[in-house]
Amino acid sequence: MIPFSDQLARVLEAAQSIHAERSQATTRVALQDALGLVLAADVTSTVQLPGFDNSAMDGFAVCREDVLGATADSPVTLKVVADIPAGSGLNPPLQPGECARIMTGSPTPTDADAVVPFEKTVQGTDITEQAASAVEVIEAPKPGANIRRAGEDAPAGALVAKAGDVLAARILSGIAAAGVETVAVVPAPRVAVITTGDEVIAPGGTLEHGQIFDSNTTLAASLVRECGAEVALQEHVGDGGSEFADAVSRAVEAKVDVIVTTGGVSVGAFDVVRIVLGAGIDQGAAPVQDGAPDRHAESDSGVSFNNVAMQPGKPQGFGQLASGQLVFALPGNPVSVFTSFEAFVKPTLHILAGREFTREQTTATAVEGWRTPPSRMQFMPVRFSAPGEIVRATAGGSGSHLVSRLAAAEALALVPAEVEEVRPGDRLTIWKILP
Repeated sequence: MIPFSDQLARVLEAAQSIHAERSQATTRVALQDALGLVLAADVTSTVQLPGFDNSAMDGFAVCREDVLGATADSPVTLKVVADIPAGSGLNPPLQPGECARIMTGSPTPTDADAVVPFEKTVQGTDITEQAASAVEVIEAPKPGANIRRAGEDAPAGALVAKAGDVLAARILSGIAAAGVETVAVVPAPRVAVITTGDEVIAPGGTLEHGQIFDSNTTLAASLVRECGAEVALQEHVGDGGSEFADAVSRAVEAKVDVIVTTGGVSVGAFDVVRIVLGAGIDQGAAPVQDGAPDRHAESDSGVSFNNVAMQPGKPQGFGQLASGQLVFALPGNPVSVFTSFEAFVKPTLHILAGREFTREQTTATAVEGWRTPPSRMQFMPVRFSAPGEIVRATAGGSGSHLVSRLAAAEALALVPAEVEEVRPGDRLTIWKILP
């Protein structure tokens, strides 16, 4: 077996190499299509923000000198000469003793130097559709009160978002406010998900003896989408070599960046993924049913199959096709798919998308003990029984077939290969399960 750290290092090196190529092929997308993508170029504002002096409150635009000394006992009466709704282009002149009713976001008149909120008038917030002819102010505002000045948020040409930012909703909002319609981004990785197995049928069907419902297609495709990548191809195929080879060919034709397969990677007579990729699919070789290649050697396809010192997920295939696609050939049991994806595929997809990949890694105390596999790093699905304390997500432990309890897992606890047994009170490194 090869150490888990060696396999991970190999994966990350390949991912960084592919990212260096992909990052040059930026594309422009509309803001509504940019959520979650990584910005490839700085964005600067086309206008000053705000673009004009505007009211921060619903109230009355006034000349402050007119209302100095106003109190609840001695209000100052002003004549209302204009009504300025949001979006209005009005700029009414204000003579001494005059004001304009104004709504939040509306441009303040040039002659006004403060806004009195409705709450600071005798009339209060009892608002009518038609402005009254006069208003009584009960409190004088401070200079410039409740006026947002033009450019106070950002001048024209100011940096709104920088290259490398992940375009969250709040960033996209700022870009839109700056008048920018499209942005240059690193394109989301395109992924093909190919699951295998003659025994697998689609959910909702009728199970015959020996059959199971297909959970891996949903699991793998959903994990891809959680990473912000695009599922460009999603197929389930049986254990026939030509069927699988054709699916891989379709993935190549679809110009995906990554191919994720599940099942068929061990040493069984019908482990189609190992047999076909080991025969060198890039060269169009026929599937091999007998005399499968050395599973520890790299095949002509560029994909090598190794036993990795991890549990679950020991049999792993990884490499790059001559056509450029990275291939992750994951085991078939669902918990193995999940842990393998978390360990290898997730960081790759983040890197290809231009994101800096960091795990939410911390430590927690094991409340209960369990046995661990000899000489293999264990990834135990766990849940939190209390803050900082973990128990196994299922009484069955980390068995790779225990899919029904995978939903209960909140983290993966990492048990080093040299540890033979986890004891209550042991501190373990955990990866919190997050998209």
